[in-house]
Amino acid sequence: MQLKIMPKKKRLSAGRVPLILFLCQMISALDVPLDLVQPPTITQQSPKDYIIDPRENIVIQCEAKGKPPPSFSWTRNGTHFDIDKDPLVTMKAGSGTLIINIMSEGKAETYEGVYQCTARNERGAAISNNIVVRPSRSPLWTKEKLEPLTLRSGQSLVLPCRPPIGLPPAIIFWMDNSFQRLPQSERVSQGLNGDLYFSNVLPEDSREDYICYARFNHTQTIQQKQPISVKVILVDELNDTIAANLSDTEVYGAKSSRERPPTFLTPEGNASNKEELRGNVLSLECIAEGLPTPVIYWIKEDGTLPINRTFYRNFQKTLQIIQVSEADSGKYQCIAKNALGVIHHTISVTVKAAPYWIMAPQNLVLSPGENGSLICRANGNPKPRISWLSNGVPIEIAPDDPSRKINGDTIIFSSVQERSSAVYQCNASNEYGYLLGNAFVNVLAEPPRILTSANTLYQVIANRPALLDCAFFGSPMPIIEWFKGTKGSALREDPYVLHENGTLEIPVAQKDSTGTYTCVARNKLGMAKNEVHLEIKDPTRIVKQPEYAVVQRGSTVSFECKVKHDHTLIPTVTWLKDNGELPSDGRFTIDKDHLVVADVSDNDGGTYTCVANTTLDNVSASAVLSVVDVPNPPFDLELTDQLDKSVQLSWTPGDDNNSPITKFVIEYEDAMHEAGLWHHQTEVPGTQTTAQLKLSPYVNYSFRVMAENSLGRSLPSEASEQYLTKAAEPDKNPMTVEGLGSEPDNLVITWQPLNGFESNGPGLQYKVSWRQKDGDDEWTSVVVANVSKYIVSGTPTFVPYLIKVQALNDVGFAPEPAVVMGHSGEDLPMVAPGNVHVTVVNSTLAEVHWDPVPLKSVRGHLQGYRIYYWTDQNSSKRNRRHIEKKILTFQGSKTHGMLPGLEPFSHYTLNVRVVNGKGEGPASPDRVFHTPEGVPSAPSSLKIVNPTLDSLTLEWDPPSHPNGILTEYTLKYQPINSTHELGPLVDLKIPANKTRWTLKNLNFSTRYKFYFYAQTSAGSGSQITEEAVTTVDEGKMAMASRQVDIATQGWFIGLMCAVALLILILLIVCFIRRNKGGKYPVKEKEDAHADPEIQPMKEDDGTFGEYSDAEDHKPLKKGSRTPSDRTVKKEDSDDSLVDYGEGVNGQFNEDGSFIGQYSGKKEKEPAEGNESSEAPSPVNAMNSFV
Repeated sequence: MQLKIMPKKKRLSAGRVPLILFLCQMISALDVPLDLVQPPTITQQSPKDYIIDPRENIVIQCEAKGKPPPSFSWTRNGTHFDIDKDPLVTMKAGSGTLIINIMSEGKAETYEGVYQCTARNERGAAISNNIVVRPSRSPLWTKEKLEPLTLRSGQSLVLPCRPPIGLPPAIIFWMDNSFQRLPQSERVSQGLNGDLYFSNVLPEDSREDYICYARFNHTQTIQQKQPISVKVILVDELNDTIAANLSDTEVYGAKSSRERPPTFLTPEGNASNKEELRGNVLSLECIAEGLPTPVIYWIKEDGTLPINRTFYRNFQKTLQIIQVSEADSGKYQCIAKNALGVIHHTISVTVKAAPYWIMAPQNLVLSPGENGSLICRANGNPKPRISWLSNGVPIEIAPDDPSRKINGDTIIFSSVQERSSAVYQCNASNEYGYLLGNAFVNVLAEPPRILTSANTLYQVIANRPALLDCAFFGSPMPIIEWFKGTKGSALREDPYVLHENGTLEIPVAQKDSTGTYTCVARNKLGMAKNEVHLEIKDPTRIVKQPEYAVVQRGSTVSFECKVKHDHTLIPTVTWLKDNGELPSDGRFTIDKDHLVVADVSDNDGGTYTCVANTTLDNVSASAVLSVVDVPNPPFDLELTDQLDKSVQLSWTPGDDNNSPITKFVIEYEDAMHEAGLWHHQTEVPGTQTTAQLKLSPYVNYSFRVMAENSLGRSLPSEASEQYLTKAAEPDKNPMTVEGLGSEPDNLVITWQPLNGFESNGPGLQYKVSWRQKDGDDEWTSVVVANVSKYIVSGTPTFVPYLIKVQALNDVGFAPEPAVVMGHSGEDLPMVAPGNVHVTVVNSTLAEVHWDPVPLKSVRGHLQGYRIYYWTDQNSSKRNRRHIEKKILTFQGSKTHGMLPGLEPFSHYTLNVRVVNGKGEGPASPDRVFHTPEGVPSAPSSLKIVNPTLDSLTLEWDPPSHPNGILTEYTLKYQPINSTHELGPLVDLKIPANKTRWTLKNLNFSTRYKFYFYAQTSAGSGSQITEEAVTTVDEGKMAMASRQVDIATQGWFIGLMCAVALLILILLIVCFIRRNKGGKYPVKEKEDAHADPEIQPMKEDDGTFGEYSDAEDHKPLKKGSRTPSDRTVKKEDSDDSLVDYGEGVNGQFNEDGSFIGQYSGKKEKEPAEGNESSEAPSPVNAMNSFV
């Protein structure tokens, strides 16, 4: 019975092809254990074509295995090679390898020949390939005299190499005397035969050391040909004498040096043939000459070129197809093309094939009485012939075996016996080579044995295939079964796959696949079993991958790579750059999960890969680092197409540093007029490297270019060469021409002169022309030097003039200039505005009207009207004040205006004047008006004095601005209890002549809040607020005093002191906390008691002018001020810290009562909530406990 396993047939997906290949390798590697009898097997031998180094000993290898160990013998050139007769030849102990000692004596050539090794034991004989032994050769070039070559420029040239024939063939290359390789290009290149081809020669090809070198790699020697001298001349450089004396025979070749269509230098003609063997590299070559240099293209006439196997070498002149096969046979066409023509050459390719295996014979192990077969199948072109040998002897003359039958490429065995064991050789040969395969037939009767080590531990990553080995041997072929754990049936169904070599495959191993597996092998002679163990591990994963980064040169970049892995595996994380090691540079640091690159340079750009390795798996993740920066400066600036008013500038861009150039900025310098100063010329897109520039006459230009990308602008390029344009007449006239008089009898004409760049030539001057607009006078003109103004004297006052200024230089005049209008000098107005009258709108606003003056009397540009106004006397105060006039100016031709910010209850005087560019005209007659009463300001101060048990006395100063006649004062007050709640509001009217008032019948030890304001006939003014506290009940204090007198014990006095100290500390803490911004919590109740009589002032709308005095009379804000002397003054700044509850001092009167200062902003209503910013004193805090 043939040795085989009962296979578990299973269809596999394409994704498992690599796994199948691995299993196939395992199957082919199965051997008969060496402790069992078996025929010889050749394990190692020298190559068929064995080229040796004649300077070293010859070693011809032949190794084999078998049981019993085989003996070895050799044949040489078909006859027995008796090594015992040659003292230089020995056989290595335990093998058939020959060692021929030619280093002491003898020559390698003596041992050239065809060698074959035979390994033999009692079960058969195996033979090696025919090994052809040849020594390598590196012959010298034959001596030859090479004449110098002289050519005309443009001719074609072929420099022959013709290297000596060596073994193996030499590698050819061309160098000079300095051992520098000669440069090659589309024009100059080396052919496959080693010759150097020139499609056309140039003067720079002239040299005396064109040397062809042949390198023989086997012997590590280089041979060189004699140098060849080449001289290339230009025909138009020859003088008549040389041209007359130079015959055509002295010049290499006879083709013209003029432009010509292509012709092929190799191969010749229109068609050629090429034969190549299967598996080799097909190389096709076409080299053409012509002027200009031809370009080569390749096509396959009856098909397409194989994409992945086709390569172009030698500047497209060589077409190579690797791993060529019969399908690559056909016609290939090379095309040579230049501007003057196209030529074609067709190469017919035939692919032959030396024999190659389709099915090589495999060793066969059979048990007595079994059947089997050896198959030997090969292919080739032409078809190879199959012949069989038995133990190295042609099977036709080998001893007969009744169990054997030959059927072409197959030998069939039936009912074999032990004597049927032998080694069979299959020989497949054609004219291009041969194949020799050894396969033995070994007849054995053996019970099963398992060759895999017991208790092998397999560790596999989850969700990957698990392969559990069970290498076995037995004859007949054992049946293999697998079991999991100690109980259960054989594993036959999904998800398991049983392979022919005994391997159990779990295609997708999971955590529950962990366990112990048992392999059992059975045949009719016995049984064997083996246990293996499987562990499933979590896969290694990169949970945080490095990310693509774009950084600027000189900055720092960080890549993160966070790895998660099985806790029993220890990963190693490695960083790579472009699949190689990181640079050994201190700028690269690895810190836990990060790779940090500091001070990034251009060379740091590339792909960075994080590789996490464990003993079972590896994962990687990559990110690209792009290093960007501003571009490098352009270079190679060149000026072409130089015309009078234009030039073409071209340049070569610098490196864009990985950020595309978006535009180029071109600047110019005028070395004649503004040396060292660069001006913007133009901008062009980043894809453009030339620019047509417009030029001005009479400028000595230099240009420079800057490149710009998203990161910024490059440094400027080097300046271009200078280019001086010709002079021309000016093409523009001065700008900003004006005519204004500085005196009543002159006209000053000014203009912005042209700069040197705009002058267009030397001798820049200006022609100034003028005439009266409304007259019939002719133009008066004068030519002045390069100045910016001209003064015309003796003109009438404020008369319109027409003016023009024209530029001219030594070449000519600029175009006719535009005419502008100006005026001669102004004088003061002569007439005052009339019919001035005033309408009082309210107590702070008045409207003024007037009649306009005649325009002729203005004698200049009317700028507007100006009102002067001032207060003569205050109606409520008869003392004389300093008269301070205020000014309002109304632009243009207005005839009315509003006077805001007036003082109520005041006498005002005003007059109006007209204004022109020279100044003011006479004043109109004064007009007097009176403002009505207004509401007063708040009282200047409010103090609480002489507090008693049930009374408080208020003192105050009248308002600083009564704005009328005071009629009375209003006092409102209300108590505040210990929880800061407001009591009922009491309203009290006080005569206007009073400045002191005493309130009686008040509650003792109670805090009161007061609201106080004045009134005129116009209404109530702003209020001022204050708080105060009545004194403590003296009776209760006396009772407390008597209780203290009773306590005469020292311990009681100490206890009271301690309590007092604690209370003092508590009060200080409360004081500090409230002084830091605590809000007064009664605002909501104050808002509930708003005084309806207090209303804000409104201003009427009107037309307002512009103040021209320096004082800023801002409207007064409503609110109270609390100065340090405990008086409330209206004049304090609204922006002081007092308004925000800061800096308020609580103080005591002489009688010990507290006088508080209420420092919140002046309130619009009598009772505002908790917005008070009073700083509470310890006494206030004490009162809150009463």
